[in-house]
Parts: sequence; C-alpha cells; structure tokens
Amino acid sequence: MVTALQETSAIPAPPPAGFELSVTSGLQRYAVQFNEFALTSAFQPIFSVSHMRAVGYEGLLRAHDALDRPVPALDVFGEAARHGELHHLDRLAQALHLENFKMLGAEREWLFLNVHPGALTDPYHAAVLFANLKRLALSPRRIVLEVLEQRAEDLDKLAEGVRQFREEGFLIALDDFGAGHSNIERIWQLNPDIVKLDRIVLSHAAHRTEMATILPGLVSLLHEAGKLVLIEGIETEHEAQLALACDADFVQGYFFGRPNPGLADGTQASACIGELTERYRVQTEARERRNASRLAPYVRAFERAAERLAAGEPLDEVCWNFLGLDHAARCFLLDANGRQAGSNIVLRADRAARETRFSPLADAQGANWLRRPYFRAAIEAPERVHVTRPYLSINEAMPCVTLSVATRVGSQLCVLCGDIDWVEEAPA
Repeated sequence: MVTALQETSAIPAPPPAGFELSVTSGLQRYAVQFNEFALTSAFQPIFSVSHMRAVGYEGLLRAHDALDRPVPALDVFGEAARHGELHHLDRLAQALHLENFKMLGAEREWLFLNVHPGALTDPYHAAVLFANLKRLALSPRRIVLEVLEQRAEDLDKLAEGVRQFREEGFLIALDDFGAGHSNIERIWQLNPDIVKLDRIVLSHAAHRTEMATILPGLVSLLHEAGKLVLIEGIETEHEAQLALACDADFVQGYFFGRPNPGLADGTQASACIGELTERYRVQTEARERRNASRLAPYVRAFERAAERLAAGEPLDEVCWNFLGLDHAARCFLLDANGRQAGSNIVLRADRAARETRFSPLADAQGANWLRRPYFRAAIEAPERVHVTRPYLSINEAMPCVTLSVATRVGSQLCVLCGDIDWVEEAPA
C-alpha cells in the first residue's frame, strides 16, 4: 500500500477532470457530473460532547437530476450498482468530498468518508485515495473511513484491508452498528476505532424504557472493548439527553447540526451543548433526590432490621417492617464468604406466587453471592447501609435495588441483604 502522507501547507494541485467550481449559499464548492446526475457535497458536523465543538464532518452526497430536482443519494448509488458502477461512484464521491473538505478550511477536524466494504480490498481504490490525499496535502490521520453496513463476501479479506488502512494512519469507523450485518462479531473482526450506533437503536431507546436502560450498557461494553462511540441520528432533545446519559463520546444529528456546505457555527454549537449539559445536570440531580426520597423509608426499616438482628433476634422476625413496604421483595443473610445462610424471607403471598415462575431458583440456601457488588461493598465498609444501582435480579428476572449491611451476629460477621423491586418513576 502507498506510504502514509503528512499534511503540509502546500498549495493543492488542480481538481480532477470534470470537477467544476460553483457557489452555493455564498460558499465555493466543487460539483461533478455522474451520468444524468449533478453531484456535490454537504457536510454534517460531528460533535464531541465533552469538547463542546465539532471534531469532524461526515461527507454526504447531494444529487440533482437534469431538471435540477433533488435525488436521494441512495437512488444514485442504487442506479450505479445496477450498472456495475458502484465502485466508480464510490471513488468519485470520495474525491468530491475530499476536494470540498479542503475548501472548508477545517484545520484539525476529521473528515468521515463512507466506504463500501469492497472498496477497502481494492488496490486501485487505495491508490486513487492516496493520490487524492497527496494532491490535496491531506494526511490520512485526518480521515475516518466509515465501513458501511453491508454484507462482506470475505470478512477476513475485509479485515486485512481495514488493518492496512489503519497502519497508514487512517481511523476506522463501523457504521450503523445495531442494524443489519453490523453486530458484535464485526467489532472483533474489524477492530474499528469508532463505532457509530445506528439511529434505530436510539429510536428504540427513546420510546421503550427497557431499551433506554440497555443503551448505557451497550456504550459501556464498546468502551471496555476500546472503542469510541458515536450516536447518530439525534433529532430531539430527548434523544440528545439519552446520548449524554449513556456517556457517548460523539453525537451527530439534526438536533446539533444539519448537513450544509460550510463549517458548523462554533459559538452556536458550544451554546447548544452547554445548555443541554446544564439541563442534564439539573435533571440528574432531581432524579437522584427523588430516588433518595423513595429509598428513605426502606433504608430506615432496613437499618432497624440490622440492629435487631445484631441484638440476636431471628431473621424472619426482624425483616417484617422492611418487607411490609410496597416494593420490598425479600431479605436474606450471607456469611463472611458470601454464602447464603437459610432461605429467602418472603412474607407476602403474591410475592411467593410470582416467584413460582422461577421455581428452580427459589431455594437459595447455600448459594454464593460473593461476586455481587452489594456483598463486596458491605464487607469493605461494615456497619453502614449500602445501596446498589438498579440491576437485574436473578430471582425474578426483573430490575431491583439491593440494600446491604455487614454486622456482627454473635461472634460471626454477616451481611444482611434486602431487595427492592425497582422501576424508574417518571418525574412529577
């Protein structure tokens, strides 16, 4: 593959044949003819929430027919695919975006280029791309190649092509993760630097509580795999707040900035993200206050139960006040090694009936909960009540919060635990 280039301040060479300079909205940009379509570029900004500014731009194809009517880019690519011209159009679009990106005057931002998987294994395509970069004095380190969500006939060959481009300095993004053929296996095989979550993932999270709960875990999984996460298709403030809540690194969508020929308005973008972050802070603090108020009666009853247990009263008697609260599920006792002593204490008949669906799990005597955060937290800081984050209870496969406290019962250190059914409540 061609040796990596360093970006310089050299004057770019003339554009390829057929590229014509035009003025749109007061900005100069290049256009080119492809069959009956006139093509040009638009750039949608990609923002870092933490930096509060655009860190990249995705090059998007804009097409018009002979009557100057807009034509969806998908239709243009579909037409090219039917005539065996897909790779030619792919190279033409990339050259066009590179040319127009250079004219933007962006000094440090990335250019995100959509790439058909087959183009990454084509030596001619690589040579053309490097020739364009050399002509424009752009470093590969300024380019993020987005591997489009399409089935690759030879995934091993694609992975090798991706590896070679990365070695030359390009960043690799996996596009549309969560849709079609983009799944966790592709992350292991292609090893992208950035994963772009498909809009459908965000849409589900915006309309379904269980998906909104899953989204932060998905982002966390990708982070643990060493990938930066970009959430695309953000159109509303609610969706933007979801992106902030799940700790996404980058955001893209109409809410933050629409595609246009020029650079994003830095002042406006910073103000937008700043206001969004402040509202997120206010909402987060309000939710934490609601949760603390909601938990307060459970914590008081649980503290009293621990005091009575330490005084020598039986477990099934000390838990009555706690289990009498509306969403209290069960109490159980662990030894200093995390092993459960005795059965779960469940007082209400409706609770016992519900647990029959998971009857193989009902008998927890002797179970070892050493790995659970509630046990570790209690052992590390005895004599105080600890509260977990919501998690999935193995008892009923539903969200719960666990209270725990390490206390001495006679001469033995034990950990008293109490589960609470937990469904996030909407703000009043």
